[in-house]
Amino acid sequence: MGLPATLLALAIILAAAKLGGSVAIRFGQPGVLGELVAGLVAGNLGLLGWHGLDFVEDDGLVGALAELGVILLLFQVGLESTTRQLIQVGRSALAVGCLGVAVPFGLGWVASACLLPQQSGLVHLFVGATLTATSVGITARVLADLGQSGSPTARVILGAAVLDDVLGLVMLAVVTGLIQAADRGASLEMAPLLWIVGKAVVFLVGAMLLGTWLAPRLFRRAATLRGGGVLLGIALAFCFAMSWAASKAGLAPILGAFAAGLILEAAHYTPFTEQGEYPLEQLVHPVTSFLAPIFFVFMGFRVDLSQFADLHVVGLASALTLVAVLGKVVAGLGAFGPGVSRLAVGVGMIPRGEVGLIFANVGLGLAIAGQPVIDASTFSAVVMMILVTTLVTPPLLTWAIARAAVGPAARGS
Repeated sequence: MGLPATLLALAIILAAAKLGGSVAIRFGQPGVLGELVAGLVAGNLGLLGWHGLDFVEDDGLVGALAELGVILLLFQVGLESTTRQLIQVGRSALAVGCLGVAVPFGLGWVASACLLPQQSGLVHLFVGATLTATSVGITARVLADLGQSGSPTARVILGAAVLDDVLGLVMLAVVTGLIQAADRGASLEMAPLLWIVGKAVVFLVGAMLLGTWLAPRLFRRAATLRGGGVLLGIALAFCFAMSWAASKAGLAPILGAFAAGLILEAAHYTPFTEQGEYPLEQLVHPVTSFLAPIFFVFMGFRVDLSQFADLHVVGLASALTLVAVLGKVVAGLGAFGPGVSRLAVGVGMIPRGEVGLIFANVGLGLAIAGQPVIDASTFSAVVMMILVTTLVTPPLLTWAIARAAVGPAARGS
């Protein structure tokens, strides 16, 4: 795809995002829901016989900008919290995160075993693993739209979602290892799996410790540089470096971006604000406002609604969606602490989004004796589950947060 096509694709995506977001807000829903639906509609116009927008989904540069958008969104969310705040809800997030992996995995395995009895146990394990992920990008955007990013409930959700992604990726690695070992006719070795677990722990703990020590020194030196935009440039460089490090550690880049934002505090860039610079949160916001909608619209573009024509796929997708929602809502019961809404925490953990899509795509590449482990219908059902959980979360989370706000007010009266 050439640059002119990319420019046209971006023009279409941004226009669709703003139109869809405006319609959603007009109906009392977060703008992110409108962006998702706008992408869904625009990306499936081919079903009506018009394929004029098919080039948008095939544009690699647009896809890269979409991924960059969700990375910056998680960086912005991290900036609105602090390490101290996350530690205060650490035990609550740990409980929710562990439940958020164990319960959906078990329910997903049972649903797959009941509805796909002809498939091997490895298929059931993989389907269960796809239900463990949490796409924090969707929830983070809704919380930002509602002005709740810094609330105790939001911190529990974000902390648990980070843990969910780490545990989910470990779970995915274990299941993938089992399938690859079965394909070789060998038993699974524990050493590589322990190495994966170790990398995840070392990265998260090491990033927090090293980043907390490095950030103040980095920004103190950067404050001596001449020219405009130094604070934003250095902050984004720090974000991208942390995202790269997370990727090299076998983790999702969004985890590194969130960790980068979490590490940075206002005290680290005080020399810049003393020179008249805007706070970092205000500098990042315009960039995120441009790139994040590209991600949500593009994700809608990638969904093929024609899959809904297969009733078997719809039945399997419905069952997986039900257990996916139930599993995360149950996980919310593990939340505790002042000002924390268990219902909102559970609902905030529901969307699978881009993380779930990564899991599903991995399944397409796995095979035993030349036979794919995940066939086309199972893959379609998983994608439908990801779509539905992504679409239902914004209105459900808006309702849950409003309900939590009404509760204390009612009790106070």
